[in-house]
Amino acid sequence: MVKRNLYLNKISEFIDKPFVKVITGLRRSGKSTILILLKEELKKRNVHKEQIVYLNFESFEFSHLNTSSDLYNYVKGKVLKNGLRYYIFLDEVQMVGEWEKAVNSFLVDFNADIYITGSNSQLLSSELATYLAGRYVEFQVFTISFAELFLFKNITKDSVDIYKEFLHYLRMGGFPVLYTANYSFDTAYKIVYDIYSSAILRDTIQRNKIRDVELLERVVRYVFDNIGNNFSAKKVADYFKSQQRKVDFNTVYNYLKALEEAYIIHRIQRYDIKGKEILKTQEKYYMGDIALLYAIMGYKDRMISGILENIVMLELKRKGFKVFVGKSGLTEIDFVAEKTGQKIYVQVAYLLSEPSTIEREFSPLLKVKDHYPKYVVTMDNLWKDNIDGVIHINIADFLLMDI
Repeated sequence: MVKRNLYLNKISEFIDKPFVKVITGLRRSGKSTILILLKEELKKRNVHKEQIVYLNFESFEFSHLNTSSDLYNYVKGKVLKNGLRYYIFLDEVQMVGEWEKAVNSFLVDFNADIYITGSNSQLLSSELATYLAGRYVEFQVFTISFAELFLFKNITKDSVDIYKEFLHYLRMGGFPVLYTANYSFDTAYKIVYDIYSSAILRDTIQRNKIRDVELLERVVRYVFDNIGNNFSAKKVADYFKSQQRKVDFNTVYNYLKALEEAYIIHRIQRYDIKGKEILKTQEKYYMGDIALLYAIMGYKDRMISGILENIVMLELKRKGFKVFVGKSGLTEIDFVAEKTGQKIYVQVAYLLSEPSTIEREFSPLLKVKDHYPKYVVTMDNLWKDNIDGVIHINIADFLLMDI
């Protein structure tokens, strides 16, 4: 089992702290494995296995725990009043009706440290906030990064051609299960399609009571086919109208919201660099993992620029940045990424094949007059020149940087 220290180190800091640890992310991104690794960490800290209560609600073993009362009574039977501290792990807890009431009672009634996972961001909506306001901390788990790929393949960066490894990552995507055996691309995409189907069914259709499943699938395909393009629900509705399919604007918006809540897609808002404000129009959408595109629509060379943008966006989010699309006058910067005390600007392109392409990619960054790092990220290996402080870097090198 691969230790994903990017998450373990962050979560371990909150062990025995008075917060519910909420671990969210796309289905099969590795949340359950992280819970298992946390259990191992507790054992290293001399916590006995009898003090650990672990429930995986995707297992038939716990299928009878349908309500908050069922869950509370079950855990109550495991937590003895013997002065010991108990550690409660609830995997895919959204399967239990009104689970948040039980979790709130655990905090009140038991000497417990609580960890929960879920595949829908509504875990952190009004449901949870009502009962646990100020008493939870969220950790979002993503599919594996390019840096983690080396751990999963049990190789070192110094022993291989990292650019060749990136090409494999580019075609395979980042679902951890894909690196448990030597799968062909076709087999990998079949596995990912099953993951996608599960996420669509359980975390989108059932949770949001969506009736027009065929329309939802059409919306997914439209979004995937427009990765990295300016986007709006109205634009999608207009497209379907042109295809003689009348679709209400609000329906499209609700479907996009449901897909976003299931982490199948990520909405990236536009940010006015000069006005320093978030804009409410023309956001962009990206996928929870690039393998979703290949599983649904196949690999398409013509989409390489959007795919590379998607990989960079996910990496910035993994590293804790809030990510925006930058607007500066009439020009656009692919990503403006911010976190405490830090900001970086990133342009992403396939290749800088001619002077006009170089001008197009570097110009928006050169117009930003501040001291924060600025990168043009491409798949070029031939040159890695800098222009007036704007750094040109290969995407494989960028993904392995410590930023």
